[in-house]
Amino acid sequence: MKVRLLAVILFLSSLFLFGCSDIQTAEPIAKSGMFFDTVINIQIFGSKDESILEHCMDMCREFENKFSRTIETSEIYQINHAKGMAVTVSSETAGLIKKGLYYSELSDGAFDITIAPLSELWDFQNNDGTIPPKEEIENARAHVDYRNVQVEGNTVTLKDPNSAIDLGGIAKGYIADKLKEYLESEGIKHAIINLGGNVLTLGGKLNGEPFRIGIQKPFDESGAPITSVEATDLSVVSSGNYERYFEVDGKIYHHILNPKTGMPYDNHLYGVTILSKTSVDGDALSTVCYSLGLEKGMELIKSLDGVEALFITDDYKLHDSRTKE
Repeated sequence: MKVRLLAVILFLSSLFLFGCSDIQTAEPIAKSGMFFDTVINIQIFGSKDESILEHCMDMCREFENKFSRTIETSEIYQINHAKGMAVTVSSETAGLIKKGLYYSELSDGAFDITIAPLSELWDFQNNDGTIPPKEEIENARAHVDYRNVQVEGNTVTLKDPNSAIDLGGIAKGYIADKLKEYLESEGIKHAIINLGGNVLTLGGKLNGEPFRIGIQKPFDESGAPITSVEATDLSVVSSGNYERYFEVDGKIYHHILNPKTGMPYDNHLYGVTILSKTSVDGDALSTVCYSLGLEKGMELIKSLDGVEALFITDDYKLHDSRTKE
């Protein structure tokens, strides 16, 4: 039995090399932090104002204190522990829950923001390789149903008091979009926002060329890219079974769980990368498309405007929605 976690720091290094290696003017200023159980990094080009980066860290901290399901003072924690009572939250939290419900419905529950009972049971953050008993999986699965979430204005109610919301599949994208809005308001025109592999670019390089963002090769612990994409004002978000998983008797058990079975998805996909203008959509769609699998995921992407996807199957073949197969 083996236990493995994605080497985020190494991946951030590869992103830095792809994104910035041939900038021909001043070096960027950058700041990293640890939020949402992952390493984040923000790079700004063409400015030396460190206070902007400090404010970005403050924003991340503020959003984490609203959206985390484990911080006891967060709004999501309060909803999850209200025993079915209505909870009034900020407009940001209510809006993000509504966005999550939209994608839960779009995927017919393949993506479900009430996955928390199963996420807590599997606990991939700390799991040493233990598969939960079938009875416990079934008990948790019974409380996973996005239709139990009721939002009226800024008031949120869980109709099933044993249900619980987990915004981990969408929150980082939302936060990245908010960080980009702030940077734009400060006059920044060139930046890379990286929230644990959720990458959002502001503009392109100072020399007018696009940034080049590496997409990690699944299960390559060096963080080496399998390919790269050009990005100017573009979100590049990936989800995959290689990000957080353990292995038992040669079988991989990963963190993207099927709400209908309570088990990790097993659909011959290693990963999905979404290219979109907004990171909140890319974040949700990367998980949605992974959950749907190659055929249905590709069909969904081709039905949406302004969104493209790159699927990596378990034979390491690339399937790009921008090309005909």
